[in-house]
Amino acid sequence: MPAPRLSVVVTRRLPETVETRMKELFDVELRDPDTRMTREELGAAMRRADVLVPCVTDQIDANLLAQAGDKLKLIANYGAGIDHIDVASARQRGILVSNTPGVVTDDTADMTLALILAVTRKIPEGLAEMQAGAWQGWAPMAHLGGRIGGRRLGILGMGRIGQAVARRAAAFGMQIHYHNRKRLRPEIEQELGATYWESLDQMVSRMDIISVNCPHTPSTFHLMNARRLKLMKPTAVIVNTSRGEVIDENALTRGLRAGELAGAGLDVFEHGHEVNPRLRELSNVVLLPHMGSATVEGRAEMGEKVIINIKTFADGHRPPDQVVPGML
Repeated sequence: MPAPRLSVVVTRRLPETVETRMKELFDVELRDPDTRMTREELGAAMRRADVLVPCVTDQIDANLLAQAGDKLKLIANYGAGIDHIDVASARQRGILVSNTPGVVTDDTADMTLALILAVTRKIPEGLAEMQAGAWQGWAPMAHLGGRIGGRRLGILGMGRIGQAVARRAAAFGMQIHYHNRKRLRPEIEQELGATYWESLDQMVSRMDIISVNCPHTPSTFHLMNARRLKLMKPTAVIVNTSRGEVIDENALTRGLRAGELAGAGLDVFEHGHEVNPRLRELSNVVLLPHMGSATVEGRAEMGEKVIINIKTFADGHRPPDQVVPGML
């Protein structure tokens, strides 16, 4: 007799092709309608599933994991970031955690450049005028932004996405600088034309644009705090397509309102979808609803990675994208 199929619970709707393939391979429970699970629903799902497929909106902490019982063996996260999962507690309970790294590198890097251009070239300002029907024609001094060629870009976090941002920014003629937990190999620095700063304070004080591309960990929480934000030049802008918790959002809002920064482009926020309402009032801020990885191709490839991780686990092997302590 064939081995029984793994029971899999998916916490949100996924692309149709991904859900259909999961149906073919596993005893899968899909989410309908496409709403976030409550904490109670999430706990119940963890008790009845061999494999849970959550996403970034599902907070899986130690208390929730303690309710999982003995059935749950794998959390196959739909996404690269795993800061919403208490991986250490999962490991203690014998639950493996996997993610989907590398899939949305280019998509997120594209969005980073889009935000840089949107803020520096005042694209939302022009869009608002056109949509309001208020444009009276070209004028020499209207909507003046600044060119990004020749500007210094400081990348905070030089992993896959940070390096992809560097390559795109270099094509626009920007000067590439970076701060990272570990310095890149000399040949990669040379390829990117990147200057390394061991001191984050020294880097942020000299940059025209800061791009946040590091993960959220205990050591990066509020890495861009009030003190570091004040080090930035008043003509500088900051862009974040990584994790909102890396920036002290209240301090950023105060600095923008006080004219201590020229602008900001944010795709992620410190408190999830609860955005500081004062940020919405600022004309020099571009806000997006976590769209960095939102491409049809990227979402499908994320699903394919989830399926590969589950199928490999079902076959008795270690998932290829298992999260290990050294990654945290």
